[in-house]
Amino acid sequence: MVTLIVIGLLGGLITAVSPCILPVLPVVFLAGGTGNRENAGQPARSPGTAGADGEGGAAGGSGGAADDRGTGGSADGAGGAVATAPPEAPARAPRNRRPYAVVAGLVVSFAFFTLLGVTIISALGLPQDILRYVGLGLLVLIGLGLIFPPVERLLEKPFVRLPQRQVNKEGGAFALGLGLGLLYVPCAGPVLAAITIAGARGEISTDIVVLTLSFAVGTAVPLLLFALAGRRVAERVAAFRRRARGLRIAAGCLMIVLAVGLALDVTAAIQRSLPNYTSGVQKKIEDSDAARQQLSGLYDNSNKELSRCEDGADELRSCGQAPALEGIDSWFNTPGDRPVDLKSLRGKVTLIDFWTYSCINCRRAVPHLQDWERAYRDAGLRIIGVHSPEFAFEKKRSNVVSGAEKLGVTWPVALDNELTTWDNYRNRFWPAKYLIDAEGTVRYFKFGEGEYDKTEKMIRELLRQADPTVTLPEPTDRAMDDLASDRTPETYLSNLRVRGYVGTPLVDDRPAVYRFPQGALPLNRFSLDGTWTAGYEQFTAGKDARLAFTYRAKNANLVLAGTGKVTVLVNGEVTRTINVTGSPTLYRLTDDEDARTARLELRVDEGLQAYAFTFG
Repeated sequence: MVTLIVIGLLGGLITAVSPCILPVLPVVFLAGGTGNRENAGQPARSPGTAGADGEGGAAGGSGGAADDRGTGGSADGAGGAVATAPPEAPARAPRNRRPYAVVAGLVVSFAFFTLLGVTIISALGLPQDILRYVGLGLLVLIGLGLIFPPVERLLEKPFVRLPQRQVNKEGGAFALGLGLGLLYVPCAGPVLAAITIAGARGEISTDIVVLTLSFAVGTAVPLLLFALAGRRVAERVAAFRRRARGLRIAAGCLMIVLAVGLALDVTAAIQRSLPNYTSGVQKKIEDSDAARQQLSGLYDNSNKELSRCEDGADELRSCGQAPALEGIDSWFNTPGDRPVDLKSLRGKVTLIDFWTYSCINCRRAVPHLQDWERAYRDAGLRIIGVHSPEFAFEKKRSNVVSGAEKLGVTWPVALDNELTTWDNYRNRFWPAKYLIDAEGTVRYFKFGEGEYDKTEKMIRELLRQADPTVTLPEPTDRAMDDLASDRTPETYLSNLRVRGYVGTPLVDDRPAVYRFPQGALPLNRFSLDGTWTAGYEQFTAGKDARLAFTYRAKNANLVLAGTGKVTVLVNGEVTRTINVTGSPTLYRLTDDEDARTARLELRVDEGLQAYAFTFG
């Protein structure tokens, strides 16, 4: 729970200072400094001066005049003197609490509508974008209220029953916060994604509520500081005090302009032109291993029946109804690229294969899938590939289509770019295979490579259950890859997921010069030499870039992108030169008949990008 709170707070803090929030910051700043309309442009009272209600003055007899100090004068004629009243303490102007009201409204609108908005909208049959229009409408009304006081009094009417008078006077500011909360919500990252997915599914748990509130508080803190800064400037700068009425009108006009800009997507163009200066820290915090572990449990609790099965079980089991293929960006290898509905496959045996085209483990599985497609399609087997990307470049449709063509993938493929179906199946592996029987029930799954003979055995059993009269061909009996049990594991070139690196400490996201360490590299370790930029998704080669890796496997592979050459040396001897061109693709670096331990060295042209090593 503590970890969840910390993740929510940090995610909110990052969101509140990200480029997508910049358009609303001027509004928050001015909203904090506009103050109450009663005091707009009103100087503070001086000691002893008469108030508007007659306090502080003393009348003399029958027409005695108060002197200029506010004391009672002596009466002419009547002769009676009236005792003077002591001067009252100066009246203290009401404290401007607008910054707190704005942020309070923001927190309330975010927490409530994010968790329950979808449920309420669906129940009432309202348009899905109604909340955005409500937020825009509130911005326009608040802007009009700052320009025209009668409109502001109308906005404050819902708050007149509240016991604290000062709260009543800040009703318009609270409504402004409600509107801003509705408009900035879509700008966040993985933390908000977890919250909104849970809200959309109606899965409101204690963890979700805690994460939502902590995220809202984290977002509120920077915005509150910004609003308080606006209030302080308005209170301390004489020009603001003298022109308080003009400031309110300017703030109102700005809010209306912001609403129009949001409605016409003008602000989106501005945001795209700004550098995404928070992306690095957001990925490191919200997309860290700890965050993924915490967040995945929040919206991945559906389909718990899948936990009845275990990876690579020795017999078929009932693991619950097969989850739907949801959140799919697009399809290919289907007639007209139309989607496939699992319900339409009832009576068939379906194999769901989670894969990604640059993953060497997935590539090695493809020949087995091809064999099964040829051998068992006529008997009732249907294969569906769910392409769930590891990297951003794997979300691009043309890259996936090209990769599938090169691998010989002919069965239907769904692009699960948002990993919605991946989550539906509680999956965490590439590749992963789920077998669904003729009734739509998951009966078996296998994570990773290997045990293809067992998976084929399960396919044959399910086909016989679906049609006891079916005639099946002989098992394909494709020779299993003789994989070394101690082969080097997949290694990411990523400043977040890097493993096995030794040498000069990595510098994040900017060019730096590295040097190979003295002596031999240990097994399963790599190092850099020359200039490299260590980024979140890839390492980019600079001047005189080299990379060394001591590995054990039959072959070494590397995902590369860009245009240039890579010279491959094994144990100090040049073995090949690879011409790299275009989008990220897996390139074979070494290819031996038997597994061996060797030192791999790559001399990489400047500008090439390296993503991940895989070994077979």
